[in-house]
Amino acid sequence: MSTHKPIKIIGAGLAGSEAAWQVAQAGLSVQLIEMRPVKRSPAHHTNEFGELVCSNSFGALSSDRAAGLLQEELRKLNSLVIEVADQHSVPAGGALAVDRAQFSKILTQTISEHPLITVLRQEQKSLPKAEEITVLATGPLTSEELGKDLRRFTGIADCHFFDAASPIVVGESIDFTKAFRASRYDKGDADYINCPMDKSQYLEFREELLNAEIADLKDFDQNSAKYFEGCLPIEELARRGEDTMRYGPLKPIGLWDKRWGDVNQKDVRLQKRAYAVVQLRQEDLKGRLWNLVGFQTNLKWSEQKRILRMIPGLENAEFVRFGVMHRNTFLESPKLLRSTLQFRNRSKLLAAGQITGTEGYVAAIAGGWLAGTNAARLAVGLDPLTLPATTMIGALIDFVSNENYLKSKKSETSFQPMPANFGLLPELSIRIKSKRIRYGAYRDRALNDLAEATHKNISNDEKTSFPPR
Repeated sequence: MSTHKPIKIIGAGLAGSEAAWQVAQAGLSVQLIEMRPVKRSPAHHTNEFGELVCSNSFGALSSDRAAGLLQEELRKLNSLVIEVADQHSVPAGGALAVDRAQFSKILTQTISEHPLITVLRQEQKSLPKAEEITVLATGPLTSEELGKDLRRFTGIADCHFFDAASPIVVGESIDFTKAFRASRYDKGDADYINCPMDKSQYLEFREELLNAEIADLKDFDQNSAKYFEGCLPIEELARRGEDTMRYGPLKPIGLWDKRWGDVNQKDVRLQKRAYAVVQLRQEDLKGRLWNLVGFQTNLKWSEQKRILRMIPGLENAEFVRFGVMHRNTFLESPKLLRSTLQFRNRSKLLAAGQITGTEGYVAAIAGGWLAGTNAARLAVGLDPLTLPATTMIGALIDFVSNENYLKSKKSETSFQPMPANFGLLPELSIRIKSKRIRYGAYRDRALNDLAEATHKNISNDEKTSFPPR
């Protein structure tokens, strides 16, 4: 049993759950503080840890893709959250998607049963005392009171953007005389449901999106709203041009219904039958629920029901959840954080997850892993870790903690959340023209450098291991 004062983890989302687990696995006691159900957030629906508010997808599974490399690095580092995601995955073509209900249930159960983790269901209204080792993992939906104290502590007004979640429909209500099962380019199994539109259907659908009624939200000015570019509402995509959706979530390329005939003779018929395609991804393990890929939205629920039923195959769709939009808060982290995720002016306070300005589920888990590991190391007198910038985790953390990023910008308010991408990694020593081979080289270098860093720290540390076992 640990004799150290418990390390506080505020927030039991993906980052907080991972941080708590890494601290406990290092043999140290944890207080995991989660405000739900005492206080609800604008977007959560359950009391479970690691609830996936938006999509149920963790991104591409292949390690020669940015999200896949991030997942693979976390597997090498014994991430609990990625392990549970792997165990409760559902078919999603080349992506890692999960049965979100089972995923959160098992994650909550596993963490709650750890003998060194004490779960406190209460709202944390202010930052703990400076001498307490604390990981701030409250995510983009940080409560109002804690947010105020955090702004007082940093002296910086909060940054924010608006994020949204996609609707979910019952699979049995989908009309398969019009919809069909397939993955893009027939890669893997036919894991997606596809609803094709001809040109006239697409243009009529877009016109309705342009004229639809938008939901009124607190603190939301539709004319000056800031969106995260990687997760735009479908109505915003529609406003950006006639073909924007067709080159985004509704792109028809690589999708063909065998009932249309020989795929090698598609030519003109593709324009007639699949000018655009709406895809649905499996939401639960049994395949009863499906979410509309890329259809995060801020439309009124009545409008969503009316307009989404214009999609061929969804005329009688039964909705179990409509799309919602919520405010996401994040720090101007390059001004505030070190590459260890410690605050520059309070070394025992660390931050992790989307509040730091990383975007995406797996990036949040990665931040939780590093913050939890470093919190444990601080507690036993070890130097905190900085991961190599050649790894995807290290590159993401470098992005959100590098003061030079803001110095390179004309405006110091230009910091925006960043998802995992190969553009963050240092260039390779040799130029490789083929993107596929180049990304594979990035992967090989990242995993090799991560293995070397892991081995080095295990060899040098006597008080604890890296990563915690």
